[in-house]
Parts: sequence; structure tokens; C-alpha cells
Amino acid sequence: MKTVLITGAGIGIGRATALAFGKAGYRVIVTDILENEGAAVAEQIIASGGQAEFHALDVTSTEATDVLVAKLEADYGALDCLVANAGIAHKVPLTDLSDEKWDQTFDIDLKAMMRLVRAASPAMRAAGQGSVICLSSIMGVAYGWDEHVHYSAAKSGVVGLVRGLAVELAGDGLRVNGVAPGYIRTAQALSRQHSLGPEGLEKAADFIPMGRVGEPEDIADVILFLASDGARYMTGQTVAVDGGLLVGRY
Repeated sequence: MKTVLITGAGIGIGRATALAFGKAGYRVIVTDILENEGAAVAEQIIASGGQAEFHALDVTSTEATDVLVAKLEADYGALDCLVANAGIAHKVPLTDLSDEKWDQTFDIDLKAMMRLVRAASPAMRAAGQGSVICLSSIMGVAYGWDEHVHYSAAKSGVVGLVRGLAVELAGDGLRVNGVAPGYIRTAQALSRQHSLGPEGLEKAADFIPMGRVGEPEDIADVILFLASDGARYMTGQTVAVDGGLLVGRY
């Protein structure tokens, strides 16, 4: 049985991804700082006949990341797949953007991905196989986002991380790809304080060529594909999954 570790798997895209991998027969390591939500996802996978376990993980902690990866490797061997999904997107005007908020966003949205791959890749390389999927955003590949410059910059960094890791790890059988979601119905997008809010999200459908806002499952299924043998010759790519938004809005 293959083992996948997913960060930020308690809600939204992470939750949908965990459920998709569970349905596909993976042992799903659900991680999040949201302990109740994360545990509930693991329980749902188990109740559906799959295998899963929840581990609380603060992705900003190198020690916690290293300890968890070491434990999982002791229990199950090298991880087969990593989904680096955990992230934040707090609305902060540039004049109020402190060094601390900038650093916090980069620590969670970018550096945490490096931490996870750094910890898990030696065993994966020794095993000669594995897949890494990192979550970027259309705000990281094409759009700017006012009052979210720290988020846009971090998510742009994910694209570079994917490219660099892909080249470095390809010779040992690892593939590294990214997904750049468009407007997706998540708690983040529904937040009036930090994003579009419910009304704004629905209005977004008017300029999405496919005529609807995305659902977390729309992203989860692409992540599952990237982890599969169907994407065996694909690495270093960040795929926009946005209902045609980037190609269709002139």
C-alpha cells in the first residue's frame, strides 16, 4: 500500500485531497494544526473502508516535520507521495505589511514545503520513486493580488521551488509538480475579511469560461492524477486548474 502525507488536510482542498487518496487506496497521513478537523477527515476515510491516521503538525517547525517523517518512515518505509498544501492568505495593505507578517506567510506557504521535501526525500530517493505535489495559485503564476503581495510572492516562489526540486530529484526517480487553483469554494475564498466573500465568489463565476467556481474536489482529482502513473513522464510543471479563467479573460 502506498502512503501519502498531506499538509493542511483538515479543510478545503487538503480535505478533499485526503478523501480522494483514501478512495484510491492510499494510506493517508492527514496533517494539520486544526486537530479536530484533521482527526475527522482521518475518521471519515477509515469509516469508508480506507486507511488513514491523523498527526497534528505545525509546518513552520523543522523539528516537528523531521520527527513526524522519521516516525512514518519507521512505520511504513519511504513515503510514496507528498502533497504540500498548507497555506494562509491574509489580506494586508502594503503600508501595514510588517516584516513579521511577510515572514509568516513565506514560512507557511513556501518554506514549509521545502522542509517537508528535505525531510522525506532521502528515503524516497533511496527507494527510487515518489511524487511531490505543491500547491501554488493563479495568483502565483499569472495574476497579481492587491493587499496580498506577500501571498502572491510566496505562491510565485512555489513555482520556482517545483522547478528546482524537479531537476534535482529526477535522477533518483522522484517527480515534482505543482497545481495552481483558480477561484475555489473554500473557507479562504469565502472569507469576507481576507478574500472575496460568498457574494464575490459567486460573481467570479461570471468571468470564468466554464461558468462556475471550482470545488475542492476539482483540485483534488488533478493532484491525484499527478501522483499517479498516468503522469509518469511529467515533472517540474505547475498546472493551472481554473475553469479556463487565465486563458479566457481578456
